[in-house]
Amino acid sequence: MRERRIVLGLLLAGMLVVGLWALVAPASFHADFPLDRAWVSLDGPYNEHLVRDVGALNLALATLVGWAVAAPTRSRVGLVAAITLVYAVPHLLYHATHLQPFGVGDAVAQLVVLALTVLAPVWLLGRLRTAAA
Repeated sequence: MRERRIVLGLLLAGMLVVGLWALVAPASFHADFPLDRAWVSLDGPYNEHLVRDVGALNLALATLVGWAVAAPTRSRVGLVAAITLVYAVPHLLYHATHLQPFGVGDAVAQLVVLALTVLAPVWLLGRLRTAAA
């Protein structure tokens, strides 16, 4: 149970940072995310509507993840893991096939972070499966 809460908490933290930053300060998010590295702005022109939508989406996911952190039942953790994968897998695939504007260090860092957002829910589903066996 504790391991599940830690993994869910890490997912929650990332979603909150992205969500709040993109929703509250979309121009800054576009120009500076993450840590002044400009990953978002390298991918295209600023669009306030899309950046705010990304923020709202991440906060919606964070709400669901927070619910599972508060009470990590099998069904909640499974639901959160599945929904996170629906978001994280296409996100990783897009960025894995659009690395040309990034330097090697940023490309690797971006892929590692996004791969972790896929591996965390896969790990959670695996833990649920072995716990049921």
